[in-house]
Amino acid sequence: MTASTALANMDQITLGDLFRVASADDFDRWEDQIRRTGGCSDPIHLTGWTLAKDKTTGETLHHYSTDGEPGGRLRLACGNRRASRCPSCAFTYAGDTYHLIRAGLAGDDRRDIPPTVRDHPRVFATFTAPSFGPVHNRPDRGTCRCGIRHPADDPALGTALDPATYDYVGAVLFNNHAGNLWQRFTTRLRREIAARAGLTQRELKEAARLSFGKVAEFQKRGAIHFHAVIRLDGPEGPETPPPSWASVDLLDEAIRAAAVHSYTNVSVPAATGQPARTFRWGRQLDVRPVKAFGNGSDITEQAVASYVAKYATKAAENTGTLDRRIGELAELDRHGVPDHARRLIEACKLLDPLYPDRRLWAWAHMLGFRGHFSSKSRRYSTTLGELRQARADFRAAQERQALGLDDREPDTVLVLADWQYAGHGHTPGESVLAATIARNLQLNRETAREALHDERVTEGRHGHE
Repeated sequence: MTASTALANMDQITLGDLFRVASADDFDRWEDQIRRTGGCSDPIHLTGWTLAKDKTTGETLHHYSTDGEPGGRLRLACGNRRASRCPSCAFTYAGDTYHLIRAGLAGDDRRDIPPTVRDHPRVFATFTAPSFGPVHNRPDRGTCRCGIRHPADDPALGTALDPATYDYVGAVLFNNHAGNLWQRFTTRLRREIAARAGLTQRELKEAARLSFGKVAEFQKRGAIHFHAVIRLDGPEGPETPPPSWASVDLLDEAIRAAAVHSYTNVSVPAATGQPARTFRWGRQLDVRPVKAFGNGSDITEQAVASYVAKYATKAAENTGTLDRRIGELAELDRHGVPDHARRLIEACKLLDPLYPDRRLWAWAHMLGFRGHFSSKSRRYSTTLGELRQARADFRAAQERQALGLDDREPDTVLVLADWQYAGHGHTPGESVLAATIARNLQLNRETAREALHDERVTEGRHGHE
């Protein structure tokens, strides 16, 4: 869509507000603030001041107040990970997730993860949900069971062929217990690895460490499944080489055995009108070795990191549900929630009083799933917190340099501050301008990222020659 077309389609209130913002005397400063947030869709507004003084002399080194800012406010990025809520902050979150996953595959000297981690056994595994009834799909060959060859964007995909017999209750209960299923799987996996290595559980801890990073993804049918990078290290983690018996084949066999073992199953007790259930992973278990630069495979370090990062910013929106908590079922009508997602949400409402400890209604917008969308084991790689702190430290150093304070020792400077929350969001016109800024920034970032990726691939190929 061109800029002229966008303006033509804009309502008069938004258009008027856009011209008001763009023609204001302090527009340049407002634009600078929004650029600093990355084009955030829902920035946090603060009022207040900060004062830096020399502890010894009492000299004022720097004073800042929001009194001189547009609207008397400082705007900060909301930090929401969901692309449906804030694309720009989600882009940053996805970038952090990419670096976190890739560091655990290729190493990162800045995070004390050596490049030799590439030589450790590692696989990319996908764990799916079981069937709760036939759904409309796009098989590799032939047509859907309904007799139609659905186009890729058909909203019918993933919905039940027969809603009257589809197990909506089972689907949301599985989502709700998926985190427990993963926990039991990782426990069993360690036992399977130890058994194949001829070791006890205690001996395994002294010889090797299991590490992983995973992300959850909702299938069109509304069932959760997990994508995970699973790696075998030496006893101290990625810094130490794995034992001689550790191999990709051993890891593959152990994963497949752990996924189907009865210990991994999760039992849900009977409730009023509901039978006892036992949940296990679906039959479509996919385990593939991760290659450094492909060797003809598409399961490369970069591809895996990009794939995980992509889903780290999504939730259940692709099923048609809402991206926030639901107050009452009437909201589903107001927002046009499709029938399949509605039935899953209604199942959460029905089951909530029967399983009060599972908080199904509180997580109905997630179709019952209540776990973390992305998680990792302690020694897989760096953390999102460390990456955010590194970014904050870099910006703080830039700010000190700009203020002429970079040559002063931090403990010689006294910083006083008073900040108050003053709201969030944009006016209609600000939203349009912020979205334009966000698109331009994202284009620049993607261009830089592609250039860096090409550079790394070239370096890696030369290193393997």
